[in-house]
Amino acid sequence: MRWEGVYIAGTGVWLGGPESARAAMESGRYDAEQYAADEIVSVSVADESMAPPDMAVHAATTALKRSGLDGSEVDLLIHSGIWFQGVEMWPAASYVAGHALGRGVPAIGLDQECNGGLGALELAARQVSGRPGAGAAMVTTGDRFGAPLVERWSSEPGFVYGDGGAALLLSGRGGFARLVSTATGADNSLEAVVRGPGLRPLPSAEPLDLLGRVGHYMRSRGSVREATERVAAVVTSVVDTVLADAGVTRGEIDRVVALASGRGRLEWQLPQLLGIPVERSTWDFARRVGHLGAGDQIAGFNDLLERGELGARDRVLFVGGGSGFSCTCAVVEMVRAPEWGAPPGAGE
Repeated sequence: MRWEGVYIAGTGVWLGGPESARAAMESGRYDAEQYAADEIVSVSVADESMAPPDMAVHAATTALKRSGLDGSEVDLLIHSGIWFQGVEMWPAASYVAGHALGRGVPAIGLDQECNGGLGALELAARQVSGRPGAGAAMVTTGDRFGAPLVERWSSEPGFVYGDGGAALLLSGRGGFARLVSTATGADNSLEAVVRGPGLRPLPSAEPLDLLGRVGHYMRSRGSVREATERVAAVVTSVVDTVLADAGVTRGEIDRVVALASGRGRLEWQLPQLLGIPVERSTWDFARRVGHLGAGDQIAGFNDLLERGELGARDRVLFVGGGSGFSCTCAVVEMVRAPEWGAPPGAGE
């Protein structure tokens, strides 16, 4: 879908302190072969006092301040996360909205796994476009991962989980970048890849075992290769659609922000699958903070802005993906470098 009059007015990110990948490997928490393949330097790790919704509040507060808008002018907040949000049976989105924007701002929680941030972006764009020249909507994400329930260094080969919150504010009144197009595709049968042997009537306190679930899928339903090919088909179709709607080609994309994976997975996702070189990605940022759940793309875009790596007319492709399988992509075109970012070229 092509958008008119939908702008990005602010972004914000909250990150924990860096934890060394080499130290994790030397202590036995991170497989040595996986460490070599991933080329991860460090990941963001929050201290025990910080829950995901508070990360999102910090990020949203920054995004709002940078936008120049008042919290009461925001029509909607959509919050996503892929793991525990601080309290069971509790509306984390309302907490984030209440603390970052105000008590009267409607808030919605979106569960779309790692595609949550970009899925929310597309929904937020619909909200903003419904009030031409006046609408505004905030997208937030927040996640933290900790042992023994989640082993950040070994739960999923090719991904090392980092803690962090991210926020992006869309506005119909203007901004430093415009949202040109978004597209979403899905293959819902692929939820079985990470479901495991069956559904449970009640939650369990057992550690996350993604490898065990994938192993069950391989034994009972099919091969990982076949599932990967179906994922690839969805992603390439969505990328083709979003670029066509934006009226640009892959070669005209200046930067791309995708899931923050290890180097091996990134090589498959970008050069092999999409024909986009890693050098145009946010790899340098991703390898320092890890996979931030639903927030990789917003956080990576924010880093480009803060480092001064984007200027007027630069085009950025956002590529999402979450188990299920769903994929949302977006094309953003810079209007100007934001006042709060580094001057264009500062990151070179």
